[in-house]
Amino acid sequence: MNISKKIVALLTIGALIIGMMTGCNKSSDSTKVLNVYNVGDYIDEELITKFEDETGIDVLYETYDTNEMMYQKVKSGSTNYDLVFPSDYMVEKMNSENLLQKIDFKSIPNLEYIDKSFLNPIYDKNNEYSVPYMWGTFGILYNTKLVKDPVDSWDILWNPKYRGNIMMFDSVRDTMGIALKKLGYSINTTNPKEVNEAKELLMKQKDLVMAYVNDEGKDRLLAEEVAMGIIYSGDAVTLMDQNPNLRYAIPKEGTNKWVDAMCIPKTAQNKKESEMFINFLLDPENAKVNAEYIGYSIPNTGALKLLDKEITDNKVAYPSKDILEKSETFIDIGSNIKIYDRAWIELKSK
Repeated sequence: MNISKKIVALLTIGALIIGMMTGCNKSSDSTKVLNVYNVGDYIDEELITKFEDETGIDVLYETYDTNEMMYQKVKSGSTNYDLVFPSDYMVEKMNSENLLQKIDFKSIPNLEYIDKSFLNPIYDKNNEYSVPYMWGTFGILYNTKLVKDPVDSWDILWNPKYRGNIMMFDSVRDTMGIALKKLGYSINTTNPKEVNEAKELLMKQKDLVMAYVNDEGKDRLLAEEVAMGIIYSGDAVTLMDQNPNLRYAIPKEGTNKWVDAMCIPKTAQNKKESEMFINFLLDPENAKVNAEYIGYSIPNTGALKLLDKEITDNKVAYPSKDILEKSETFIDIGSNIKIYDRAWIELKSK
């Protein structure tokens, strides 16, 4: 074979290889792409691969740290996310600002598996813009080696015996909500007098607090560096599995029952594919896999039947009806958040 024939042959082979690679590439123009924006480590990514294999849709998956980060990016209008996962109050806020579009529930037959108590929630009263994804509470995670008193009330967070051994959330609504519940008020109050009372109560507690923390508090609790701290129920389940000295308590005054949901932004370009993905995640088998991976509570009755009883009987993840009836869901309080922000700044600056 002379040089010219070798070149022709090599070019032909190269063209075939490029053609084959292009045909296999999921990101080709002929393949639909779904842009998903979710909280970090909040899905079993094997389910994404399964969805891609079953549908031929390429999922581009990005993560964020907070609701507010997601909100700002969607609000900017410069993104093309097709599916986001806001918490309850953020669903309400985004909807009030016309950032979400209605979901076609005819395309989501697996909605039948969502427990009726999670439908028509306070943050989406007509059940048009959101589908429940995960839920839980927050409470007190404490070390039984260091805490010998009963942990059944928010009062223990004000016990001088535990000075320097208490961690609180570095979160205005959550921490103010604890003080409001201790005082017998709603976590959604917009009464300046009640918010000020909560601030004053937290002022009295401040000398007892080791630190106001977020995720870094989990490591300290796990390492037994602190007697107690505030934590979300799903994280409590995980940490208790790793350290048998840890226990979780929801105080008798009640707490926050939160729900994270799936929503489609107004700017979404692939609404049909978003609804397909929502329906896929609601399939009981898939929801079971997701629940086992994430560790949080699910509102999916079909999946609950498939989970081990060790999980569904766990009162940390699935507390009693009595406890939940005393708990509240955060709602968007609009411009009244400024009342909280002022109180929070005063608290943190002294």
